[in-house]
Amino acid sequence: MKILGLIPARGGSKGVPRKNIKLLGGKPLLWYTVSAAKGARGLDRIVLSTDDLEIAEVGKRCGVDVPFIRPAELGKDDTPTLPVIQHALNWLEKRGAVYEAVCLLQPTSPFRGSRVIEKCLETFVETNADTLITLQPIPEKFHPAFVYFKSSEGWLHSCLGNDLAVVRRQDVKPAYVREGSVYIIRRETLMESSSLYGQRIVGYDMAVEQTVNVDTLEDWHYAERLWREKQRADTP
Repeated sequence: MKILGLIPARGGSKGVPRKNIKLLGGKPLLWYTVSAAKGARGLDRIVLSTDDLEIAEVGKRCGVDVPFIRPAELGKDDTPTLPVIQHALNWLEKRGAVYEAVCLLQPTSPFRGSRVIEKCLETFVETNADTLITLQPIPEKFHPAFVYFKSSEGWLHSCLGNDLAVVRRQDVKPAYVREGSVYIIRRETLMESSSLYGQRIVGYDMAVEQTVNVDTLEDWHYAERLWREKQRADTP
């Protein structure tokens, strides 16, 4: 399949200001995702989508293609991911570059490596999925079968919509949460169905030590700690 690697990096982050170019271990946060994408086999082109000229320049220095500057209206706090991807595909297709799928790689997940991207691409192609997402298992004590919502009147309701019958832990199936490092979506799903999720969704399990999603300062400090641990692990 002809697959586009797309790295979205807007300039207006609030939780960690300018986080996409903030230095982590001496390198811009963006560098880690660009490096992993460039080292992964299976991506036909890697493009940075940003509304910010400084981020664009940093991206170029990191070695990623920045063929356009995203419109300002697609760089707001409440801008969904879908129109950002659609804008990139439309821009490229008008210039004759058509892709069968998009591999979305967010800079806020700096520790997903090239091999993980390759395995996700292989799984996506082999399963003929519409969408692939990276996952992490939900700890048993937080399994949806044991989770309840409280109504405005104070009554409890199962989050699964079932009766509050006792469920044996041995009987529940594994449950997962989106991890966010890699999304791969078919063009038809994105452009014709206008969705990130098709009918056939497949998951790829991520190891806990590979996972951080930088949205807050606490996340940033955790990412710094992970980086230091990785440096110690790599030192003979």
